Amino acid sequence: MSESPGYDEAFPRLTDADLALVQTYGTRRAISVGEYLFRQGDQRDDFYVVLSGAVDIIVHSDHEDHVVVRHGPGRFVGELNLLTGLRVLVSARVAERGEVVAISKDAWRTLIATNPRLSDTILTALMARRALLVQTAAASIRLVGSRFSPETRLIREYLSRSHIPHEWLDPDRDPSVDELLHASGTGPNDLPLVLAGETILRQATAGSIAEYLGLTVQSLPSRSFDLVVAGAGPAGLAAAVYGASEGLRTLILEMVAAGGQAGSSSRIENYLGFPTGISGDDLTQRALVQAEKFGAFLSSPCSAAALREENGHLVVRLSDGTDVVGRAVIAATGAMYRRLDVGRLDRFEGNGVYYAATELESRTCAGSPVVVVGGGNSAGQAAMFLAENASSVALLIRGSDLGKNMSRYLVDRVDAHPRINVHLNSQVSGLVGETGLEAIRVAGPDGESEMACVGLFSLIGADPSSQWLSGCAALDENGFVLTDASLTDEHLNSGWWTSLGRRPLPFETSRPGLFAVGDVRSGSMKRVASAVGEGSAAVRSVHQFLAFEH
Repeated sequence: MSESPGYDEAFPRLTDADLALVQTYGTRRAISVGEYLFRQGDQRDDFYVVLSGAVDIIVHSDHEDHVVVRHGPGRFVGELNLLTGLRVLVSARVAERGEVVAISKDAWRTLIATNPRLSDTILTALMARRALLVQTAAASIRLVGSRFSPETRLIREYLSRSHIPHEWLDPDRDPSVDELLHASGTGPNDLPLVLAGETILRQATAGSIAEYLGLTVQSLPSRSFDLVVAGAGPAGLAAAVYGASEGLRTLILEMVAAGGQAGSSSRIENYLGFPTGISGDDLTQRALVQAEKFGAFLSSPCSAAALREENGHLVVRLSDGTDVVGRAVIAATGAMYRRLDVGRLDRFEGNGVYYAATELESRTCAGSPVVVVGGGNSAGQAAMFLAENASSVALLIRGSDLGKNMSRYLVDRVDAHPRINVHLNSQVSGLVGETGLEAIRVAGPDGESEMACVGLFSLIGADPSSQWLSGCAALDENGFVLTDASLTDEHLNSGWWTSLGRRPLPFETSRPGLFAVGDVRSGSMKRVASAVGEGSAAVRSVHQFLAFEH
């Protein structure tokens, strides 16, 4: 790996004082040439600091070892999986004999928690290393699947949004796939196929990959938590950061990958403290690392399917049939984008019709015409992002005023961009194509016409993801969850007065111990900043509830 910008940040050298400090947390031991500290695919726990000698970081693919970087004296060996629990994506092999300090996972977490300056250095390096691995170590995980396969599309989205290095091979375009299948003893019936080191996952799903990587509740020693947060958008991540940092054993459940809808935003410019803007992905990934630094656990892809009360605790039934128990639960499941009311939509979802404009979709559509449907900020940001990546963009809105629901700064940018054309009073009336989307039919002021496009981005509003709470929490007429002051006496059963002797706390629902924050909550602002505020503030109510009840 060449010493590119960010190299020093990813691979800092510890000072003599730092080296003396880390030795108080671990054990010194000799290392010999050829010895492996860990291998690709291991579920390792130790953190290593090199005192003398050298250690190579290696990715194994095509029966060959490829050196990513060499760590010499003063460097530490580790990656973001130390926080996430992810299986190791690379191998560490001794290149020159010497000595290391080996620090156990528990001791390393104590080191991180009690030494802020060194913690900042280490965590900054781990995040930078993951970004470099995504670019340089893609072959650590190989996905073989057709671009026309919905499951392949879901896997790619999961791996990309989870920042897991991977390489995608399309059998319809890549002639090397046949040789790879033959070498691995697999065939077309095994697709989508995942090759991770020596492990082969046939007919893979995002869930089976997550289970192999160690990112599901199956990898956790316990299924009981102080706080279960359903949803890892800005509201859920804020709740997890504050809950875990204040000593609550916290589990985060996310149906796709951390970030929610905000995670797919190409640029957020109105979030406090970022005058030049920040991508939703960067913001939410930093928040996830922050939560995991304090000890929160993440399980994804994993959605909450139902909720019930049992022996004074709340039991969340997950989509895979697993139960997890929480003394308190925060619902931060947000909202799901509405689907267009057009025929053949199922045929093209994930293969021409998308509900987010991320780097993944941008690469798929780059240089080709696309259509964005919607008049809100999400649609405006998507149009700008896609246009900046060399696509010509048609922005369709049903109304006659782009500024009605879109921030003024975005309206001005959309109007000024040479590759964006706004179509007012227009809506999609049909989809055209066979193996993939080729065009759409548009009903506009001058009648119906056909518009060529390879990608249709539907950003037409959202409905609350509150189905899993049915029967457990009072909802408003649109399905959003009612909380605290919005709850009237008719929403609350007599137990509130006879057993608890109180009204609901801030953000508490009609079910004691169940709280709701962010887009799923009735009356929420539907903005990133307000979602973060609600998630963090709700934890104070959680503490009050736990004090009352236990």
